[in-house]
Amino acid sequence: MSDIQSLKTEFTKKIKEKINKQELDSIKTELFGKNGKISSLFKNLGNLSADQKKEFASNLNLLKDDLISLINKKFSDLEIQEINNKLKNEKIDVTLPGRTYFNGKIHPVSQVIDEVTSIFSEIGFSVEEGPDVENEYYNFSALNTPENHPARDMHDTFYLDHSKNLLLRTHTSPVQIRTMLKSKPPFKIIAPGRTYRCDSDQTHSPMFHQLEGLHIDRDINMGHLKGCLYYFVKKFFEVDKIKVRFRPSHFPFTEPSAEVDIGYKIEDGKIKIGEGDKWLEILGCGMVHPNVLKNAKVNPKQYQGYAFGVGIDRLAMLKYGINDLRSFFENDIRWLEFYGFDPLDVPTNYRGLSR
Repeated sequence: MSDIQSLKTEFTKKIKEKINKQELDSIKTELFGKNGKISSLFKNLGNLSADQKKEFASNLNLLKDDLISLINKKFSDLEIQEINNKLKNEKIDVTLPGRTYFNGKIHPVSQVIDEVTSIFSEIGFSVEEGPDVENEYYNFSALNTPENHPARDMHDTFYLDHSKNLLLRTHTSPVQIRTMLKSKPPFKIIAPGRTYRCDSDQTHSPMFHQLEGLHIDRDINMGHLKGCLYYFVKKFFEVDKIKVRFRPSHFPFTEPSAEVDIGYKIEDGKIKIGEGDKWLEILGCGMVHPNVLKNAKVNPKQYQGYAFGVGIDRLAMLKYGINDLRSFFENDIRWLEFYGFDPLDVPTNYRGLSR
């Protein structure tokens, strides 16, 4: 009993002294650590008689509870004291001059989405949207992507479960499947939105923006696709003349498929879109594969159509001279102040899309 009472007196005094959290932790370890004073007393219970053991254990448990209660209260008091000190040191001086006022700006990606939407809406396209979290069927299978296609690989796709059924969509093409399944042809839509792939460098980001275009009707052919894209490129880059070429390519969901390049030249150290002896790839396109139409419950013998996909971030970089895609997502207000757009500068074809 004398050991218990002396311990209580000694450590109650230590805990109530002016100490910090580290010192309080040391006291706790000294008492309740593996070789602590309280722990050692519990180990010695086996050396006592049955009657002594019962009384000693009861008093030892009371001491343990009292000291733990004191330590917890001390911890709480120290935390409150820390918060009060921070509040005291961080109080605001209302007599100081205010911060520089900053007018909000429209992000270049949002501006380009509005510009592209304005262009396509004037030639009869409507806007459709779909979920960012897709299932494997809409993202791959319905779009005629084989089971062993590299695009399904974990290195390209963010899967959300072990079964690889749920994923973050790798393109906005699933929107065309959803649109065709919920209604009947003809279809003439664009689908802008966020997409996700495991890639990151100066010109690639794990999350980026893409626009899908789809036109399904009777007697649609490659000529309609070329005319549509030529019109779009000319309007978007706001040039009177522009060189466009279509190179054969391959996509699972279109046949035939093509990559679209536009002509450009370097003038005064800047890219000038339109004419020149250099070529720049801007989008992929093609005639919708019959298997895709079948998967979307559209009869390929009666209806044909074209689809195209373009990177919105890439368009913004080309048009507005932004050389690093990563800066789009750094939340730097100075960057936005320089590249951003006035909220009232709504893009329209009749008065010009950009500033």
